[in-house]
Amino acid sequence: MAVTDATNDIQLLLATLPPAIREAIQKANDQDNLLEIVMDLGRLPEARYRGHELFLSNREVTAEDINYVIARIGEFGEDNRAGIPRTLHRISGIRNRRGVVIGLTCRVGRAVYGTVDIIRDLVETGQSILLLGKPGTGKTTLLRETARVLGDELRKRVVIVDTSNEIAGDGDIPHPGIGRARRMQVPRPAEQHNVMIEAVENHMPEVIVIDEIGTELEAAAARTIAERGVQLVGTAHGNTLDNLMVNPTLSDLVGGIQAVTLGDEEARRRGTQKTVLERKAPPTFSILVEIQSWDSVTVYPDVAAAVDAILRGEEPPCEQRFREPNGTVRREPVRRAPIDA
Repeated sequence: MAVTDATNDIQLLLATLPPAIREAIQKANDQDNLLEIVMDLGRLPEARYRGHELFLSNREVTAEDINYVIARIGEFGEDNRAGIPRTLHRISGIRNRRGVVIGLTCRVGRAVYGTVDIIRDLVETGQSILLLGKPGTGKTTLLRETARVLGDELRKRVVIVDTSNEIAGDGDIPHPGIGRARRMQVPRPAEQHNVMIEAVENHMPEVIVIDEIGTELEAAAARTIAERGVQLVGTAHGNTLDNLMVNPTLSDLVGGIQAVTLGDEEARRRGTQKTVLERKAPPTFSILVEIQSWDSVTVYPDVAAAVDAILRGEEPPCEQRFREPNGTVRREPVRRAPIDA
């Protein structure tokens, strides 16, 4: 299946912008590649596209320009994010010390059909999958499409825990990009872990979809959910498996790391020092995907084996996947240098 952009509401985002900025974006005529519009007080407004940037005016952004946008969007939450009802667009604010918004990042939200094809076989296994990647690599887009495919095509009961309304959009009616999946909103970011548990206890999902696992409480909630036999598909803070392993807050997602003291005989048998690092427990997520771009990912199909190999100083089993222009997926084995254990 070819990747197709299902976004048809970008005009709703442009309508929130001051007329001069909106007209400059329309004149550039490259909305398919538009990622975000940045408006900072006293600086030139800027549009960021895939591969390049564009100043939108020779006039610096004023407080009136920022207030123009704020008056046309939903309320900012505790995370300084707001949106436009029934769209996936996200407006994030920067505040001064007095709490006044002096900068805006207006990000284009897209539901892109076909992005899940690069990992669809993994999704269909029913195993829990963790997505990692830098901002802008399409993690949330892939997560959204995965939820839609699980609900619509695989006919599973899917509940999305949507902390900042990033996955299913602003407002009480979810964006159609999530298909039949249900969405639970989170009133405050600090309550995300409680809503994760509530979703399992109250709504009998077969799959929980969660964006941005970032705290120990959320990692613990994820483990609790996985131990109940529910498939988890989520993202976490971090770019690579190596990052996650050395992150004391989130390493439990891949089993956790502990120092173990070996007896003399066992140390000789292994050919190691007496104190070694080992995995504490089974990983919460069985599969891990590092996202380099929409069309390139690295897959660790067995997280336990990969973590154990890295800790032994060996090469972890993984493969690189590429989406070709015609939509087919090409796979190549990866030879990567292990981190020092």
